[in-house]
Amino acid sequence: MRLRGRAFDAGRPAVMAIINRTPDSFWGGNRHAELDSALGALRDAVEAGADIVDVGGVRAGQEGPVVDADEELRRVMPFLEAARSEFPDLVLSLDTWRSEVAREAAGVGLDLINDTWAGHDPDLVAVAAEIGAGVVVSHTGGLPPRTDPVAMTYADEHGDDELAVVRDVLRGLAGGAAVAVAAGVPAERVLIDPTLDFGKTTRHSLTVLRHTGDLAALGYPILQALSRKDFVGESLDLEPDDRLEGTLAATAIAAWLGASVFRAHDVRATRRVVDMVATIRGDRPPVRSVRGEPRA
Repeated sequence: MRLRGRAFDAGRPAVMAIINRTPDSFWGGNRHAELDSALGALRDAVEAGADIVDVGGVRAGQEGPVVDADEELRRVMPFLEAARSEFPDLVLSLDTWRSEVAREAAGVGLDLINDTWAGHDPDLVAVAAEIGAGVVVSHTGGLPPRTDPVAMTYADEHGDDELAVVRDVLRGLAGGAAVAVAAGVPAERVLIDPTLDFGKTTRHSLTVLRHTGDLAALGYPILQALSRKDFVGESLDLEPDDRLEGTLAATAIAAWLGASVFRAHDVRATRRVVDMVATIRGDRPPVRSVRGEPRA
């Protein structure tokens, strides 16, 4: 993956910090409706090792009020402008499904459009190509924006619900990536995200996570957005405040299987986990290796 002149791969995985400019994010630890709070979180994330900062102005789930495009822009633009001014080399990502919001934000030097709703706005990839940004291609099982999954099932010609979700994710991501490339987004700027919890039960998300290696075979950088999600909470029967360890376990598995970009609330912990996995796998050398060496 190449963004803003930087390359990320198995030896240098990217950590994407989450900054929610919303008063109603699902996790109270990342509600930054006030600009000063959001900028403080930005500085903390950069200090902790974030490579990318992803800002969003609309809660993903259906709870909370309707947020129109004008309100979304009022939330994200002051942050993006301040972030670009203070950190000119930082990779900036905008979490939106609206092409008009992405186009308006282009002037700040936007590097990535994180479309978590699977091309609901078909003009979004054209905007990404037009402004020279990358794009995240996601999978939501066909659900429109801000729709929580209810009684989701997947079945195909094999009639196998468990693996049918994997096949659906693979088809959806391959198709979405092809659309982005055809629109003019370079392949090295197209990220694929299986989008766990979106259009998926907990069992679906766990199955797709186990098949991260199959996603890698599609040939695009993989973004995994795992942080404190419901599939972690339901697996361990924990509320968002207590989902860090489960998130990091899922992160380590995804990293080992080929994901290279990780959207995270807990930047420092995620940075250490993905770097350690890369080192164990042999893609990243230890920072130092002196134990047992001859003494001078």
